[in-house]
Amino acid sequence: MEPLQCGTSPIVGFRFSLHPMTGDFIKVIKGALNETDTTNVWMHTDDVSTVIRGKQNHVFNTAKALTLHAAKTGEHVALSGTFSIGCPGDSAGDVYLDKDDVLLNTDDTKQYVSSQFALYPMNNPDYMTVIYREVDRAKAQGVFNESMHYASGIHGDIHEVFAFYEEAFTNARSEEHRHLVMTVSMSINSPSHGGKNDA
Repeated sequence: MEPLQCGTSPIVGFRFSLHPMTGDFIKVIKGALNETDTTNVWMHTDDVSTVIRGKQNHVFNTAKALTLHAAKTGEHVALSGTFSIGCPGDSAGDVYLDKDDVLLNTDDTKQYVSSQFALYPMNNPDYMTVIYREVDRAKAQGVFNESMHYASGIHGDIHEVFAFYEEAFTNARSEEHRHLVMTVSMSINSPSHGGKNDA
């Protein structure tokens, strides 16, 4: 049996879990899902997490919208997820690659986000150069928060944070090393943010 090779499909996936810090968490999660236009992505929710897949711009747009709608409730919300492209065998849902590039979620409400991310350029021996380059880009864009073990802190308005993540995701993938994974953790409306929650 031949080993699976990194895929060449442009499908991007994002598997995530949303954790509202409230007893009425179901209302927050379902409300965010209902208020987000998911027409341009394939989506499936199970008892642990939700996955969205499709063209990169629509996956990031949908992910940001879901997060923003949950945040607009004012509840303390945490999100953790994994973006991936080039996963071996990733072919289901190709129909969504036919969608045009018009973004369906355009809410520009400001919202402070504190987050952490880690890049994993798979099978790339020069991976640290790739990671350092994107950390330097975060510093140049003013969204870098702090260095830490196993991740880098990113913070600021949700639109600037997601724009950086999508740009980093694009930059970190090369033609030679096509499989890329990026993990993201976010905290929104936390009491520990010291009044920054309205960005």
